[in-house]
This record gives sequence, structure tokens and C-alpha cells, in this order.
Amino acid sequence: MIVTISSRHMDVTEALKSYAEQKAAKLTRYYDRIQEIEVIFDNHKDTTSVEMIVNGEHRNMFIANHNEGDAYACIDACVAKLERQLTDHKKRIRNRKHPTQPASGQQTPGSMT
Repeated sequence: MIVTISSRHMDVTEALKSYAEQKAAKLTRYYDRIQEIEVIFDNHKDTTSVEMIVNGEHRNMFIANHNEGDAYACIDACVAKLERQLTDHKKRIRNRKHPTQPASGQQTPGSMT
């Protein structure tokens, strides 16, 4: 997995870079087919925004933006958004071929015995 960190209109400190890499590395717990994670810091007049782009297998792309608070809070919020997106995607992929079975005591329609 490749983690790329870039910035617009600001310099990223080494502490901020390592914090972003640690948080991005934890995303593989939720979806193991991640190929690349890109973290983009952007500094506006009085706000800092963070955008995280996760590229997975089969052209799956997950994007999270946040621009409230400092850069560390933005990273945390983006990771939380991506956790939700990745777990939802994994559930959808997992349940595609095997739909949920009815509870054991109920009959399915059309199976009268």
C-alpha cells in the first residue's frame, strides 16, 4: 500500500506527515484491497482542509473531505468518513452472492409443504 502526502499553499511538518501516515495505514483493517491512499492538505485564508482519496482494486475509489478545525482534527474526521465508506462497501461486496437467509422457522414464499 502506498501513502502519498501532498499539500497546497502550506508546508507539511514531519509530525503531521507521520500522523497522517499512521491514520491512513489503519484503514486496511476495514478493507484489505486498498492499493493507494492520497492525503492532500490545503490551506485557505483561515482554514485548513484535508482530502483523503483511497484507491482500491477494480477501480474502487473512496473520497473524504473535511475543513473544520485544525489539520489533526480534519485527518481524524476524514478517517472516520472513510471507515464508514469502506465497511459499507465491504458489506455490499460480501452480501452480493449470498443474500440473507430467513430465520429458521419461517418458510420462504413458494415452498409450501
